Amino acid sequence: MDPEMTMLECEDAMVKAVEHAMNEFGAVRTGKASPALVEGLDVYVHSYGSNMKLRQLAMITTPDARLIRIEPFDSATLTDIDRAIRESRLGLNGSIEGKVIRLPVPVLSQERREQMVKLIKQMGEEAKVRVRGARREAIEELKKGEKDGDITEDDLHRLEKEVQALTDKKIVELEQHMLNKEKEVMTV
Repeated sequence: MDPEMTMLECEDAMVKAVEHAMNEFGAVRTGKASPALVEGLDVYVHSYGSNMKLRQLAMITTPDARLIRIEPFDSATLTDIDRAIRESRLGLNGSIEGKVIRLPVPVLSQERREQMVKLIKQMGEEAKVRVRGARREAIEELKKGEKDGDITEDDLHRLEKEVQALTDKKIVELEQHMLNKEKEVMTV
């Protein structure tokens, strides 16, 4: 057991948990058009016979603050993309205009903004659980190394403190991202 490797794996898992949360936050509607709202949408393409992410099928742009413009690379996928948007939980209805889908983003009501904040908090808590899970796994691995005689008891305590410090740092980072996203959602 290599304690440095355990620490690196722990940090990597925590960084991935924070990045995943940030990607989830990006998909939360704020009343402002953003390609991140739809780019991760799964689209079943009948002609290809498989699911693909929208960003793989189309160019997504925001010509103004209230509109998302989706231009498929293959115009045969236009109806599949439109269907996926309508079936998603985004609450957006696009219109097909030629070879382009125009997706107006309506202003959010206060009630809907509050629901979005709850969703953000839930996503943030799930990310914190993933960070704490990485901490638990690292500490278990370190304790196993101490039991096997790979590291001393003093090293175990020092490394546990390092893991806890890293955990605290990532939790604070997550909370800051949550606060920023909540502020963005609540801004009219």
